[in-house]
Amino acid sequence: MTKMGLEEYKGVYVFAQQVDNKLSGIAFELLGKAKELASDLDTDVTAVLIGSGVKGLTGQLAEYGADKVIVVDDPELKEYRTEPYAHALSSVINEYKPDIVLVGATAIGRDLGPRVSARVATGLTADCTVLEIGDFPLNPVPGKEQKHNQLLMTRPAFGGNTIATIACPDHRPQMATVRPGVMQKIEPIAGAKAEVIEYNPGFTPNNKYVEIVEVVKELSDTVDIMDAKILVSGGRGVGSAENFKILQDLADAIGGTVSCSRAVVDSGWMPKELQVGQTGKTVRPNVYFAIGISGAIQHTAGMEESDIIIAINKDSTAPIFEVADYGIVGDLNKIVPKLTEELKAVVK
Repeated sequence: MTKMGLEEYKGVYVFAQQVDNKLSGIAFELLGKAKELASDLDTDVTAVLIGSGVKGLTGQLAEYGADKVIVVDDPELKEYRTEPYAHALSSVINEYKPDIVLVGATAIGRDLGPRVSARVATGLTADCTVLEIGDFPLNPVPGKEQKHNQLLMTRPAFGGNTIATIACPDHRPQMATVRPGVMQKIEPIAGAKAEVIEYNPGFTPNNKYVEIVEVVKELSDTVDIMDAKILVSGGRGVGSAENFKILQDLADAIGGTVSCSRAVVDSGWMPKELQVGQTGKTVRPNVYFAIGISGAIQHTAGMEESDIIIAINKDSTAPIFEVADYGIVGDLNKIVPKLTEELKAVVK
């Protein structure tokens, strides 16, 4: 890709994930971030909508910030399958030449993003927590050109023990995946309109097109912890699955939801859907109770944006107290039931 070639690439594109003709929340979150980036670059935001019979979703994408929507609509795209979706998105990139492409780090996005980046011969930074426009290298290096208006992609590295800022100065598009819950969607703009572009590169099934024999949907009673306003989260210090009853009582008293750390999931005490952290979900509740959670960096990465963090731990040196707004050092088996009783008296 020549220097001249790089200048052809313009605009911020978002893969607008939909499943069963319903847009995923990550699509709106990425559009929110794309609007910020596009504003810095003085360009526009394009959503790429891939599926079958999905044209009715374009209005929603416009309300959440898309200036344009490229729709790739084909019966072969009814359910997510790697080959036709990778063909669809890489064809859009080759045809329209975006400067930046954002993909959600969902089960679908983690499969799609790397394959598409390989096909269009560019890099991909996974699991970004911060995206911004700036100069690269960050600080000028003598004898080396400092490039401007680059996408600076920040992500945890080495198990979360350090933060890396990555750029892709010599190839386009600049591609990043972002976990759900990290970016914030904008307030929808009622009645906003987007230019709709229909594009179909043609789909010829080959031996890479898997056949979906059956789709089994998992029925889950658990609420989505990413939507909860109050989370009562337990760690290894809770001691047992049975002991989570104490946390559930507290959650019930204040209209909260129970969540947990990875150690709890690994011990089989709670389901994976309730896990907060780098390998779980990123949450932003108004109040986050961290009970019996030591506060390893992998966990705090998933909850440090909470408005108020209240930590209860018997270890006064636990790292969780560094991010907590309020901390109680003591035995959770005594503190949590007392707290529940007090709150019940207040919350009538």
